[in-house]
Amino acid sequence: MIDMHTHSLFSDGELIPSELVRRAVVKGYRAIAITDHGDLSNIDLIVPGIAKVSAELSRAWGIKVIPGVELTHVPPADIADLAKEARVLGARLVLCHGETIVEPVQPGTNSAALNSDIDILTHPGLITMEDAKLAARKGIYLEITARNGHSLTNGHVAKTALAAGAKLLVNTDAHSPGDLKTKEEAEKIALGAGLTADDFNKITRNAEELVERVG
Repeated sequence: MIDMHTHSLFSDGELIPSELVRRAVVKGYRAIAITDHGDLSNIDLIVPGIAKVSAELSRAWGIKVIPGVELTHVPPADIADLAKEARVLGARLVLCHGETIVEPVQPGTNSAALNSDIDILTHPGLITMEDAKLAARKGIYLEITARNGHSLTNGHVAKTALAAGAKLLVNTDAHSPGDLKTKEEAEKIALGAGLTADDFNKITRNAEELVERVG
């Protein structure tokens, strides 16, 4: 399993990074990104903290640990600048919290994020075809999520991404130990979104590609 969207105690997760990573190893993970919620108020605290510990946890547990951030409820006009700041602070992976239908995300967030230097647009809700095509052109991944609530639009995201030629990932958006999934469980989530086994194989390759890209 490769999971590019998880949260620790640095934001609203239940586990410190070391326990999160250890539990991922036991679950059969090959790589995990720790991507705590960030905005202008805390990004300078969470990103360096995760970046500091990632190399040591990778060495200790034999797993690739990627330091990242999920820009969350950031005003659309500020996303581009904050994404740049996140990379300067040490984020190897920049996610943006998309327009999920279960939270009051500011309209225009999807478009602003896709026009910024991000890697993944998480749970993008009722993403438009125009935005999905933009993701495809820019090589930004769209997320199929295991997270309750956010997952309500997985079918729409999958269908729209396939039609637009955008790349997909399956992530957990884990906040607690029970949220971590095996690869087999991730495949079931993909199938439940209307994707095929072949589609899931492509998703697996997408995840491997992204791990290589962010180092």
